[in-house]
Amino acid sequence: MTPRVRVQEAPFDLGAESAELTAGRADVGAVASFVGLCRADDGLAALALEHYPGMTERAIAGIAAEACARWPLSGCTVVHRVGRILPGEPIVLVLTASAHRAAALESCAFLIDWLKTGAPFWKREEFADGRGERWVEAKAEDDAAAARWARAGAGSAAA
Repeated sequence: MTPRVRVQEAPFDLGAESAELTAGRADVGAVASFVGLCRADDGLAALALEHYPGMTERAIAGIAAEACARWPLSGCTVVHRVGRILPGEPIVLVLTASAHRAAALESCAFLIDWLKTGAPFWKREEFADGRGERWVEAKAEDDAAAARWARAGAGSAAA
């Protein structure tokens, strides 16, 4: 199974992506999803995401392949947006499908934790109140969330 990975400016459709992941599949017993949204913290007017085309897709595809090796997945989709994103708009989508819920849920959490800390994106916050803009720094709590997967090993396949 080859994970589907896309980096794009356009918004994505959760329903369409989920339907595509499970179309014609009678072996899927669970689909886990995560949709990350841009929030208007501290007067944020927009979030601008930059990436290196090719490099970013390869990095995400590599970690999605790792998720497929660690858990018994029958499908995996990762869509990450770039460009200028307004509060309330979706930024990232992770879908994982498996015969059992534990594998789908654990692999989805693994993927989003890794994307938050290890995907090669550069984020710049834009403010409307005259503060201008600033680059987003890494957060220790995100690093700690990702580090648990190095210790945890493969997820359980039962559920």
